[in-house]
Amino acid sequence: MLLSVENLVTGYGRKQVVNGVSFDVTKGEIVALIGHNGAGKSTILKAILKILPIWKGNIYFDGQTLALTRQCDLVRSGIAYVPQGNRVFGGLTVRENLEIAGTSLNTKVAIQKIDLTLDLFPVLATKIRQRASTLSGGEAQMLSVANALIPKPRILILDEPSLGLAPPLVSKTLNLIQKICKESGTAALIVEQKVREVLKIAERVCVLRAGQVTYFGLASTLDNEEKLREAYL
Repeated sequence: MLLSVENLVTGYGRKQVVNGVSFDVTKGEIVALIGHNGAGKSTILKAILKILPIWKGNIYFDGQTLALTRQCDLVRSGIAYVPQGNRVFGGLTVRENLEIAGTSLNTKVAIQKIDLTLDLFPVLATKIRQRASTLSGGEAQMLSVANALIPKPRILILDEPSLGLAPPLVSKTLNLIQKICKESGTAALIVEQKVREVLKIAERVCVLRAGQVTYFGLASTLDNEEKLREAYL
């Protein structure tokens, strides 16, 4: 098991938001984390990323408890995070963004990784000298994912990668994530509000309601509106 969340309890201040959540992600697998607003999806990501403390339970990555891993060492361990909102360095060029993402690598390896990553994102290759602030929303999202891929992570953690994208770009972005995972063997844990779209690329899905798991299993099981509604309600 690559990532394992076991009986996780956490929240903000004195407010408990996540109530004993358990799920896992295997190597190379895409798992979708879905639920209504306030269900605890982003809170779980923050606990995995050590932004929030674990009150009870545990989180393991490749068999090692993350309680013993410093936040600054998460990238080195193989965890990459793509936050909401296309967060890139707008004042820097596309290449400079990618170079910053590769600072943990030696120069030769970083250059090779940048070239390989640009092969996945040919649109970015044509805009390599442009400032990131001039990119469209979809292009900025691509750059955000590209930045996360530079250190060659073992798992991508994505928080609503479709946020702010025009409808035609949602499927394109999620399909690109699926392609990357399939070709590189990278796993992905995706929080996404575009439920029907993310279910098309996920192998398994974890449905949350009020901080608890109502369904965790094959995404293909939720193949119609009635089954999906039962999981949510």
